[in-house]
Amino acid sequence: MEKKVRVRYAPSPTGFLHIGGARSALFNYLYAKKYNGDFVFRIEDTDIERNVKGGEESQLNDLMWLGIVPDESPMNPNPKYAPYRQMERIETYHKYAQWLIDHGYAYECYCNEEELDASREEQYSRGINAPKYDRHCLNLTEEEKEKYRKEGRKPCIRLKLQDHLEISFNDLIRGKVTFNNDDIGDWVIMKSSGIPTYNFAVVIDDHLMEISHVLRGEEHLSNTPKQIQLYKYFGWEVPTFGHMTIIINENGKKLSKRDNNILQFMSQYRELGYLPEAIFNFILLLGWTPNSEKEFFTLEEAKHEFDPSRMSSSPSMFDQNKMNWMNAQYIRKLDEKKYLEFIKPFLAKVVDITKVSDEKLLFMANMFKEEIQYGQEIVNLLKPLFEYHLDESDEAKEILALETTPLVVKEFIKQIDNVNDLEQDTLKMMFKNIATSTGVKGKNLYMPIRLLLTGQMHGAEIVNIIKLLGKEEVLKRVSK
Repeated sequence: MEKKVRVRYAPSPTGFLHIGGARSALFNYLYAKKYNGDFVFRIEDTDIERNVKGGEESQLNDLMWLGIVPDESPMNPNPKYAPYRQMERIETYHKYAQWLIDHGYAYECYCNEEELDASREEQYSRGINAPKYDRHCLNLTEEEKEKYRKEGRKPCIRLKLQDHLEISFNDLIRGKVTFNNDDIGDWVIMKSSGIPTYNFAVVIDDHLMEISHVLRGEEHLSNTPKQIQLYKYFGWEVPTFGHMTIIINENGKKLSKRDNNILQFMSQYRELGYLPEAIFNFILLLGWTPNSEKEFFTLEEAKHEFDPSRMSSSPSMFDQNKMNWMNAQYIRKLDEKKYLEFIKPFLAKVVDITKVSDEKLLFMANMFKEEIQYGQEIVNLLKPLFEYHLDESDEAKEILALETTPLVVKEFIKQIDNVNDLEQDTLKMMFKNIATSTGVKGKNLYMPIRLLLTGQMHGAEIVNIIKLLGKEEVLKRVSK
């Protein structure tokens, strides 16, 4: 019987959902759905000091916002595999660590930081560029251990690696990859605090949760031989590994959390008014190429078309402009009801939406639907209509100082005062009448009115501005 596909996304709650994490989760999710498998959300919370309050909830909520819904999680556990937080599994790790010691695959190490630093420096002095643990504690007698204990030392536990052993595996994305144990050294599986290290805990968890495939970022590639050695010691089946390429910025450098010109966290995208469908679509193409020219995918289409063999082995460039463009396409496709629902929180930053009808709010929002790339942008576009600040540029001053400006303004007041409705056709005809009676056309006709109404040289179509403000407010502004 073929083993069921089970994959996992296992973040640390030391921060919030990042672009790289979202991509890892998405590809794992799609892999599971492609093969009718399970997608597991697990929490690696052993880095207690760095854990962020609300980190776990934020990670899970942002995933679900993107449409990536785990089959299992701390909130939706399968009793067979629970618990899903590592700090709730500590006893299990201790049990397996002791098994390794009992079978000669691991040993207690009492070396302190000063001794380890001295050993590293000594190896550097001999020209060794990648120092390893010197196995000082490999064959300690019980008397020697007792002496260290009396000094107050608490041991960590190290895995004893097989010397000169090559470890190879077939990576889903990279093909055959080979490491040698001699380049790794005996590494710590349990800290002296009794907390497991990442490489130890992840193997125990993946085995007990029957994870069949491990898809993760290439920064974990060097961890894989350590983990495979553990699988071999325990006599467990090794999962299939696949390491996704790094995400780079426009300068070809690995994406860093210090790249301020790129939004990096899902929480930022949510706050600024990006649509989850757009982010999902953009991340989907960040390291995976469809077997067609198709660029826009729904979640269901992605589940059907996802092919892991088309995951890229080359770095993926994050293009913020492409992300913005894609989000704009999704905004324009929203029907009126969904668009209003999406944009209301941003309109509320400019006007009291409880005192404005949905019809007027929609009119206001539609003025900029074709312009905005994300929700927050409408705030700055609308503000000049409600918070008047005159453009102080020389160009604006020249417009207001034109000899024809008083004539245009006077005629505009006369005409608008006689208008019965503020529909587009009526207002366009009004401006034609002003042009005929004053002999002023184009920029010299429209720009003075725009400046008096909004204080800005550019913005929404002038007839829409007039309709939005209403006759009373328009007369008040131009008369002033």
